[in-house]
Order: sequence, then structure tokens, then C-alpha cells
Amino acid sequence: MGEVYEKLQTCLKSVRAKTDFEPRVALILGSGLGDYADGIKAAEVIAYSEIEGFPTSTVAGHKGRFVFGHVGDVPVVIMQGRVHFYEGYPMSDVVLPARLMGLMGAGKLILTNAAGGVNFDYRPGDFMMITDHITTGVPSPLIGANVDELGVRFPDMSEVYSVRMQNIIREKAHELGIPLREGVYVQLTGPAYETPAEIRMCRAWGGDAVGMSTACEAMAARHMGMEVCGISCITNLAAGMSDQPLDHKEVQETADRVAKQFKELITAIVGGI
Repeated sequence: MGEVYEKLQTCLKSVRAKTDFEPRVALILGSGLGDYADGIKAAEVIAYSEIEGFPTSTVAGHKGRFVFGHVGDVPVVIMQGRVHFYEGYPMSDVVLPARLMGLMGAGKLILTNAAGGVNFDYRPGDFMMITDHITTGVPSPLIGANVDELGVRFPDMSEVYSVRMQNIIREKAHELGIPLREGVYVQLTGPAYETPAEIRMCRAWGGDAVGMSTACEAMAARHMGMEVCGISCITNLAAGMSDQPLDHKEVQETADRVAKQFKELITAIVGGI
């Protein structure tokens, strides 16, 4: 058993010592979106610090805990605050939570984030369904010895974001009257916001939004056979696209402004998938 899988098993054993709750759907909540978990029927809450070997988030606004409960009748596990590569963790630790939720029993993963708009048609407060991603700017979470217990050495990534789940997101957004963008998400390392030249590069690559998380988690989840979807909340226009300096406060304020719609959409998606 390799070191990565052994660490996962240690974390799983630690969680199972506290709860036997088996989720069907896993959610990872991004900046400004974490309070969604506060409104569900919680059966158990486990702080990351209580899980042996688990990496802990150091980002302001991330509570750092798993919430187990139900959205409607669907058993879910919600990651309230994620771990980022820019915090100094190895990529295997960054994606450990997504893998761990899969081992808990969740076959479906909903990823959310706050992202910068690269597409000139986007505005702060827009929701963008992720149809594909570009991870050229970050190390692959699959580098190193393959974890055979999770998946194959050379996994197919032609459909990282489930077409079936995308159709459900479109349907639910339409029913709720929530405008929905669709586009390609680019993950870069952070923690600095990108330069105007880097944003021009992302646009030339075909990117519509840019951020510092999510795509690596999606890749790791697909490697182990989970069905994945993702939604970005466009909280600002990226560098060079406006005269306004970029700061984390703006990210939080925009996410807070659209939080009610976001919660409605997530609830509908969970019920639909």
C-alpha cells in the first residue's frame, strides 16, 4: 500500500471512528459560499483538525470542517472550506479531501469556487457552469506512483465534467430563472492574483474563468470514477480587464451578494442528480 493511499485510509478510519454516515453526494464549497452547509439538516460535523493526518485550510472565510447531513432526502457530505496548493501543501494533500469523500461512499462530486472572469462578456455575480478545464499551470495530482486502489495509471479525461450533470444544472438554472454562463476554467497556483499578461494567456488558451482550486480536485475525483460537476461564481473581472485593483474582500462581497441564488441552485442540483 503506497504512502498516499495509506494516508487516505488513516483519515477514513479517523472519520469512521466518529460517524458511520454514508453520503451519496459530496460538495466542496469555495470562498464566500461555505455557509450553505449551515442551512442543511446536519447529522454530524467533524472539524478537519479532528481527523488524523488531514491537511487544514489556512484561508480566512473557510471554516475547515466536514458537515454530514441531508439536502432534501439526499445524504451529503459538505467540505466547508478547501485546501489550496498555494498554502504549501503537496498536491496529493490538496486532493486528499475529494478522494476521502469518495471513499466515504460519495459517487458524485459538486465543486464550487469563486473565480475571476477572463471572458469579457462576464460580470461579477455571474454563475459559470464548468464544461472543461485547463490545468497546465499546476502540477497534476496524479504525478508519482499511481494509486492502483483508486484508478488506472492513464485515466481518460475527455469528460471530466459529466455531461449528464451539466444537463441537470442547465435545467435547474432555467427552472429557477438563474442566468447561467458556460465555460472553461483555468487553474493557476496563486496566491497572487494573475498579471494582465497571464490573463491574456488564459484567454488565448480558451479559458473563460481563472482561479486557484477546483480543477485538480476534479481530476483526482475522475481518476477514481466519481461523477463530477462544477460551478464558478464570477466574483471579479481578472487583471487588466478593469481599472479596479483585485482583492479578496471583493471576492467575499460578491459571493455574499449572490449567495441566496447559489444556495437555491445547489439544492436543486443535489435533488436532480
